Amino acid sequence: MIRGIRPLLRGSTYAGVLFAYCGAPASLPLLPFALLPALSWRSASESVQIVLVLLVWAVLVGVVGLARPVRRVLVVSARRLLRVPLPNPVAGRRPSGSLGLDRWRTPLWLVLHVAVGWTGALASGVLFIMGLSLPGNWLGAEARASLFGTSVRVSGGWSWVVAAVCILLAVAICVLVTKALRWAAPRLLGPSAAERLALAAERERLLAERNRIAHELHDSIGHTLTAATIQAAVAGETLSADPATARAAMRSIEESTRAALEDLDYVLGVLREEQSGTAPTRTLADLPELLDRLRHAGAVVEPELSGDLAQVQGTLSRAAYRILQEGLTNALRHGAGGPIVARVAAGPDGLDLTVVNRTGARTGPGPGAFPTSGHGLPGLAERVRLLHGEFQAGPDGTQHWRLAVRLPARASA
Repeated sequence: MIRGIRPLLRGSTYAGVLFAYCGAPASLPLLPFALLPALSWRSASESVQIVLVLLVWAVLVGVVGLARPVRRVLVVSARRLLRVPLPNPVAGRRPSGSLGLDRWRTPLWLVLHVAVGWTGALASGVLFIMGLSLPGNWLGAEARASLFGTSVRVSGGWSWVVAAVCILLAVAICVLVTKALRWAAPRLLGPSAAERLALAAERERLLAERNRIAHELHDSIGHTLTAATIQAAVAGETLSADPATARAAMRSIEESTRAALEDLDYVLGVLREEQSGTAPTRTLADLPELLDRLRHAGAVVEPELSGDLAQVQGTLSRAAYRILQEGLTNALRHGAGGPIVARVAAGPDGLDLTVVNRTGARTGPGPGAFPTSGHGLPGLAERVRLLHGEFQAGPDGTQHWRLAVRLPARASA
C-alpha cells in the first residue's frame, strides 16, 4: 500500500498545495459583484439564485484571465510553486492564429483553479476538523458526525479509526488537487500552437547563429594557428642568418593572432549571452592581408584575380573570404610546399573561387604534419550549400589538389 502511495505523493510539495488553495481566497473580491444579479432577482428560487451567482462568479473570474499580465503572473507562480516547466509567454503582440480556444485557455485555467481551490479547501477542511474533533470523546462518550444531512454515530475506539481515515482522506484530497493542477498547467498555461512556432523559430535562429559562429571560429582560429606555427618555425630558422625575415614573420604572427583574438572575444560574448560588440567581418577587401600572412609563413601564393571584386559585397564577400581562408589553410597544412594558386573571378552571375596546390609531404620549414579536426571541408560544403552554391574538392591530376566553389550572385543579400 505504501508503494502505491509513493508515486501519488512524488512531486507534491507544501508550496503546490498552497498554490492550489490560493485560488479560493483570490476570488473573494469578485463575490460581491456576483451577488448583484441574484439580489435583483429575488423572485427566483434559492437553487436558481445559487446557480446564477456561481455562473456570474465564474464569468468574472474568466474575464480577469484575459489580461496579458495576469497570464504572465500565473505562469511564473505555477512554475515556482507547482514546479511545472513552463516557458515565459511570448512577448509582444499576440501571434496570428492564436484566436479561438487559445485565447480562452488562461480564463479557463483561472476558473479551474478557483473551482478546484474551493472544492479542495472545503472538503479537506471539513475532513481535518472531523479528524481532530472525533477523538475528543475518547473516555467512552458518544460522538455524532453529520455531513449533508447524514448522521453517523461514532463511539468508543472507533472514533480514532474514523478520525485517522478522515485525516488520510484530507491529505489525499490535497495531493489530488495539486496533481490535477500540475496536469492542467502545461495544457492551459503552456505555449499555444502559434507561440510554439514562434519559440521554435527563435531556437532555429539561435542555432543557426551558433552554427555560423562555430564555422567562423574554426576558420579563423584554424588558419591563425597553422600560419603562426609555420611562421614561428621560419623565424626560428632565419633568426641568425636573416633577421629581417625573422622579424617579418614575428610581425605576421602578431597581426594574425590579434585578429583571431577579436574573433574569439566576439564568439565568447555571444556564447555567454553578453552584450558583445559588432562581429568582426572579413571580406575580399582583406584578401591581400591574408595572402601576405601566408607568404610570411614561407608559402608561395600566386593570386589570379579577375572581375570587379569591389562590387562584391555583403554575405557573398564575407563567405568568399572565409572559403579562401580555409582553402589556403588546408593547402598550407597538407601541401607539398610548391606554389599555391588562388583564383577569384567575379562575374555578373556570381563568384568563382579556386585553390590549387601540390600534394605530398611538406618541404621547407615547419612541422611535417598538422593535426586536423576533420571539420574543414564538411564545414565549407555546408557553408556553400546554405548559399545555394556549388562545391567541389578532390585530386586534380596526380600531384595537385583542387578546391572549386561557385557562389551565385543572390548570395550577396
